[in-house]
Amino acid sequence: MIYVLKSFIKKEFTQIKRDKRMLFFIFVPPLIQLLILGYALNFDIKNIDVCFCDLEKTSESREILRKLSSSGYFRIKYYLESCKKMDELLDKGKVKVGIKIDKNFSKKKEIQIIIDGTDVNTASISKGYLKKIFYEKFERKNPEVNFELRVWYNPELKSQNYNVPGIVAFLIMLTCLLLTSMSIVKERESGTLEQILVTPLKPIEFIIGKTIPFAIIGFFEMSLALIFAILVFKIPLKGSILFLFFSALIYILSFLGIGLFISTISKTMQQAMMLSFFILLPTIILSGFLFPIENMPLLIQYITYLNPLRYFLIIIRGIFLKGIGLSILWKEILILLFISTAISSLSILNFRKRIK
Repeated sequence: MIYVLKSFIKKEFTQIKRDKRMLFFIFVPPLIQLLILGYALNFDIKNIDVCFCDLEKTSESREILRKLSSSGYFRIKYYLESCKKMDELLDKGKVKVGIKIDKNFSKKKEIQIIIDGTDVNTASISKGYLKKIFYEKFERKNPEVNFELRVWYNPELKSQNYNVPGIVAFLIMLTCLLLTSMSIVKERESGTLEQILVTPLKPIEFIIGKTIPFAIIGFFEMSLALIFAILVFKIPLKGSILFLFFSALIYILSFLGIGLFISTISKTMQQAMMLSFFILLPTIILSGFLFPIENMPLLIQYITYLNPLRYFLIIIRGIFLKGIGLSILWKEILILLFISTAISSLSILNFRKRIK
């Protein structure tokens, strides 16, 4: 028995050694993931983007600005001459904190602080940092200073309001990517691909035919997830559900395209599965779902621009918690549309190349 097992194990290792693609997938993807995720995973909350509106412009108000900048926690991204733009910056998610100092600050001693509560973790930590900076540094020196600190969009800082829409986006990605990544490979391994190729069916028709069923499944799963999010978890849907489904369609098409591209470059189901899981983990980590993108190294931040999940998280949380629509989220929609079109076109071209 030992001899038989020894021979069988030796045979398995010989097969793996001969399969150059398998050797590549065993060693290279894990090392790449280790490098990317090692830099991306950062539990520290720093560089919180702030817009600062100083209508007083005195030495005392400038001292507040200096304390914020030198704290290491906050980054003054916008210094506003007028406070009208503050709401827009918070709506678009360009800043997490808005600080307003009125003209009569020297008399009234009032500071208004607004925190974006959609990201519960960042909002809670920002609140703690601000209390530490303002209350400890200024209130001791001047007890008359009144700090008005408000949390928008998610005032109670419920983590479910932030996490559940993100989980909906993740589940759609998981379903679309895994199903489509194995679709063409399955046809090839079962021998039906050759039968399909002798029909008058064009490559673009074949890809569309593969895409539509999975798109319908993705929509069904999203509908089911939304029902649970709204009725079971009581997540408030402040925006348009029609706009949510419209943006979800583009998002679904992007991951269907990625899945189909994986399927066109894979020779076996095993390779397709390994490639899918190689993409899944970095996609989640580099989306801002678990860790703020602002805390990642600059090079890693540039990589996140290629991630469809990053943009849909902004969209779905914006619709759920902020009630915003196309007028604010048009840029994310356009980028998702570009990614969907580009990766789908690449899948069609690669499939056409393979069948030739």
